[in-house]
Amino acid sequence: MKISTEELLAFVTVVDTGSITGAAQQLDQTTSGISRALTRLEQKLATTLLNRTTRRLELTEEGRLFLANARKIIAAIDDAEEELAVRREHPAGRLRVNGAFPFILHVIVPLVAEFRERYPGIALELNASDTIIDLLEQRTDIAIRHGQLQDSSLHARFMGHTRLRVLASPAYLATHGTPEHVGHLADHSLIGFSQPESLNTWPLRHAEGDGYTITPALVCSSGESVLQLAEQDNGIVCLSDFMTSKARSAGRLVEVLPQFTMTTFQPIHAVYYRNTGLSARIRCFLDFLGEKLPGML
Repeated sequence: MKISTEELLAFVTVVDTGSITGAAQQLDQTTSGISRALTRLEQKLATTLLNRTTRRLELTEEGRLFLANARKIIAAIDDAEEELAVRREHPAGRLRVNGAFPFILHVIVPLVAEFRERYPGIALELNASDTIIDLLEQRTDIAIRHGQLQDSSLHARFMGHTRLRVLASPAYLATHGTPEHVGHLADHSLIGFSQPESLNTWPLRHAEGDGYTITPALVCSSGESVLQLAEQDNGIVCLSDFMTSKARSAGRLVEVLPQFTMTTFQPIHAVYYRNTGLSARIRCFLDFLGEKLPGML
């Protein structure tokens, strides 16, 4: 037995208006449609709710009992719809966001104060992970992904591009010399990633073609660790602009082999599981990032 809200509403409105015709007018339906809804309801309940005569409709005892519960159900639905409408205007609730540690630290954290001021009802939960997580398993609403997306089961919103550059600290270059050609990198301490290995192919043109796969002297799983090692004069790295803009502006890192560097951008997407409409708290966060990120990447 699956009673629909349409059937409940038809029953309550017939009682309130005193007739099937009155209910049809109030609900903007046909009299035959209201009559069929009542019939279906009584069949599902296996009882008569209304005694019908040519002049009037009269509630049965069972009908009186059921009417009270039907009103409560409809009122609860109305309250739920009103609450969601309020949330659309004033989004609220917990929002779980996942991203690589450098992205959370360098991009999301500086935006938190403004986001919280704009949406005080949303409780942000920021989780950093340098591996790709399962959103459902980790109970995550939004994850930030770099590079080409692989999982087609995810919905995604494009957030922008971030450029890759080969960098080192001035102190490292002063001690070890500045490479003048890509081949000179073999004589330097190169810092790479333990995973994914694709990050160890740098966007450099050289005699054998485009893209230079390094043999790292140091490897890290975290981009933030790679950044810190570079700033502490441990070697040459290839990192995204969003991580290194402050270090480059302050002169802590400088570009290496710019004349051989191919202009390469990594796409950044926000991904989420949703088959229907987005909740207000997810939508407002995506819109907020879409507004702020172009100037930060």
